[in-house]
Amino acid sequence: MIYLNYNNLDAETQERLLSNSRADVERRHGNDLKAYALKHHLDFEMLLHEEAVKNLYSYTYVFNI
Repeated sequence: MIYLNYNNLDAETQERLLSNSRADVERRHGNDLKAYALKHHLDFEMLLHEEAVKNLYSYTYVFNI
């Protein structure tokens, strides 16, 4: 098995994983993030993107060759 982190993946794979992570974060924490963004006058999309990137580094990527 080979263990990789997000930075070791190609650009297309990174973009797909970021999209999946974004959807996951929005599904789990979307309402909380919206409320936080409104309260602190932040851009929701920027906040969602930052949380999606943080979420990516909590994943473990394992490939069987």
